[in-house]
Amino acid sequence: MTAEHDVSPDFVRAHTRPAHPPLVPEVTLHVADDVVALWEAVEERGRTQAEPPFWAAAWPGGQALARYVLDHPEVVAGRTVLDLGSGSGLVAVAALLAGAGSVIASEVDPYGMAAITANVEDNGVGPVTVVGDLLDEDPDDDIDVVLAGDVCYDREMTARVLPFLGKAWLGGAAVYLGDPGRPYVPKEGLVEVATFDVADPEGVQVRRTTVWRLP
Repeated sequence: MTAEHDVSPDFVRAHTRPAHPPLVPEVTLHVADDVVALWEAVEERGRTQAEPPFWAAAWPGGQALARYVLDHPEVVAGRTVLDLGSGSGLVAVAALLAGAGSVIASEVDPYGMAAITANVEDNGVGPVTVVGDLLDEDPDDDIDVVLAGDVCYDREMTARVLPFLGKAWLGGAAVYLGDPGRPYVPKEGLVEVATFDVADPEGVQVRRTTVWRLP
């Protein structure tokens, strides 16, 4: 196992600080005050060029989804939930706080995987099954709810995500998408269930963020 993939949650705790996302103050989340310094620490540890630490921020789509499931626990209560593109695990934590029966968190960045574990542990919830990229597979028939926050951030990823979400919906899962108005999210075939004004991770801009549901 390489250093990049053998990441302890303690690394995340040592290079971030606990904070409460503005829209979801019930959740404690490890975030980076200095993203560049964190990125450098990740690269120094792995000795390779690393992806930016997107997992070390509370993105608007994830905050909106987390708020929605906490306000509407019946969406996830007692059900098997997939948090797709989990990042920090914010949505996974919220689903567990709302009474989800079990949660699977899908994240491709090994440091994000460690962050999910740290955030789940530090919120006193769990367990969460942390897995890698699922988009080239068929959704598991056991999944009752799919929550996907901030996954349509570019054209290429959107082209991978939407077919997966469609298959999950056709298989009987309830599918929810949280997004702050990115142009790649199609409005056709989606039902708006909630909107929130959410500050971006830098706190500079407030984004009108929508929780969509596949009908």
